[in-house]
Amino acid sequence: MKKIIYILLGSTLSMMSCDSLLDRPELTKITDSEGNYWRNENDLRLFANDFYPNYFVGYNTAFGTAYAPLTGYNFADDFTSQGAQANLLGTVPTGTGGSSSAAISVLRLEHPGPNWNFYWVRKANLLLSRIETTAKNNISEEAFKHWTAVGRFFRGYEYSRLVSNFGDIPYYDQEVSVSNPDDMYKTRDPRGEVMDKVYDDFRFVLDNMRESDGNGYVNRYAAAALISNLMLFEGSWQKYHNLDGTRAKKYLEMARDAAQYVMESGKWSFSADFKSLFASESLAGNPEVIFHRTYDDGLAVRHAVGSYSNGTESQARSANLDLLKDFISVDGKVWQNSAVTNANSFRLQDLAKTRDPRFEATFMDTVNASASGTFVYAHKFAGREALSYIGSSYPPKWGSNTNTNDAPIVRLAEVVLNWIEAKQILAEFYGGVAVTQSDLDRSINAIRNRPLDNVATAKGVTKTAPLILASLPNDPERESDVSPLMWEIRRERRMEFVFEYARIQDIRRWKKLHYLNFTSEDYRLGPWIIGNVDLRDRANPGKIAPSYRNVLQVKNAAGQIITYNGTNDAEMVGYYVVRNFANRLAVQDRNYLAPISQLLIDEYKDRGFTLNQTTGW
Repeated sequence: MKKIIYILLGSTLSMMSCDSLLDRPELTKITDSEGNYWRNENDLRLFANDFYPNYFVGYNTAFGTAYAPLTGYNFADDFTSQGAQANLLGTVPTGTGGSSSAAISVLRLEHPGPNWNFYWVRKANLLLSRIETTAKNNISEEAFKHWTAVGRFFRGYEYSRLVSNFGDIPYYDQEVSVSNPDDMYKTRDPRGEVMDKVYDDFRFVLDNMRESDGNGYVNRYAAAALISNLMLFEGSWQKYHNLDGTRAKKYLEMARDAAQYVMESGKWSFSADFKSLFASESLAGNPEVIFHRTYDDGLAVRHAVGSYSNGTESQARSANLDLLKDFISVDGKVWQNSAVTNANSFRLQDLAKTRDPRFEATFMDTVNASASGTFVYAHKFAGREALSYIGSSYPPKWGSNTNTNDAPIVRLAEVVLNWIEAKQILAEFYGGVAVTQSDLDRSINAIRNRPLDNVATAKGVTKTAPLILASLPNDPERESDVSPLMWEIRRERRMEFVFEYARIQDIRRWKKLHYLNFTSEDYRLGPWIIGNVDLRDRANPGKIAPSYRNVLQVKNAAGQIITYNGTNDAEMVGYYVVRNFANRLAVQDRNYLAPISQLLIDEYKDRGFTLNQTTGW
């Protein structure tokens, strides 16, 4: 297994030369001088180290939330908050952009990517330039190809993210000199042309990057897994946003082939339980994890994501009934058609036993009224033992910003789900070979066959039946523009990636961002509760705690909204109504892409150039 240990040496690029013995370069800094740098692979590795914390964020560090699961993603149809739902961006920003390497923060959390910023593009281009002009003379042909692949991988990665946010974007494949304003103030290039360049970069990576380059360093397998994500995004965007079918096909074929390269290596398998992927102290030996970030007290690298999954820390955005209903029953059928006992019960205790095991591994199986806005609490990113500390002091491992559980960067489940979706889109729209039962067995069914840990087994949790091509679930909620098989592929992604990066990106690329309009009443509801059991007054058995008087509401079996008045305890049985729920402003088509700052547009204009605003803004 490959693990990431970030070596944060000061790799600030200095453009000054050394003219005397008194002007010797610092040993921990890179100087852009032929005699003092770009001498060997170690120099290239030191320069490339800066890319790692920018692209492989994991659980971030300390209380950082950018790109972190659970704490860093606020927009999806999976969760609801008390009060008014957060609105998507409604106005053009005034200060977004810049050239700082610290521009890791997201523009807005409905666009999980970088700001309008070309620092990392420039850094990748500088690396590629120095490899070609200087380092090439000092390293082997194999090393030259590998490090060129590293530079092109990070350049392609950055452009994939920029395009996903802004669409058309200026493309640079060379260093830009400050003395050349025509390049510095270049206008946008068409999205498709930029992504064709990215495709070429990724093609080179898949042909030339080393399959192994030592612990903690990107290799061809990790790159291929991530490329499958990026190319699936762009290929499906091109398809569902009705842009360019030829490009869609090309990108989807790369997503399929990159994923298949990882799958056919036989190096990874689904032989560890789901919970261990997110809550383990070490992922070094996890058979499903292709690349991960290491957290360690000794390295002073810690995070807080586990703490916000410990049962006590507040989760303002929590799972809603719409998500609960989408989890498949263990007999492989939707809840409306399932023969599993209590499949139609939305008590958390019953859901843990009747639904796919990922439900039990993701959520507490009891109501959490004190820390969850919907009463459903995600404990996916903390160990099971963390819940035993509710009401008492937590150890550093599961409290504050001192968590040390490792973070998966990319894992086999992502790869196989990218693969099966790319194959299905190609089959449905571009003449690709039809998905077979064997394909499902290698992907969705392999995931469903993960082992269960002892705690889940003791609760009565069982594995989910395989998805059978000849008898797909008959889901009355399926949308008419989505085929039955694609509907199940999308369901599998939703169950697998709850509170991770994927859902907002998925609904954006499928052109389903309107899911965030929350038109279904299920978005304002939580699980089925029995008030005088789940919210009982400990001093008065059979009564609901007095703090819920005139506050608690449920939607009962007859569809009526009942408010607790202090005397109707027995009536408070039904779906929990999220307190003070109010919908967000309606999502608009322009929300699929992010606007750029008016200040940037004005700066271009002041210098005699034109930068067009994002379409719709």
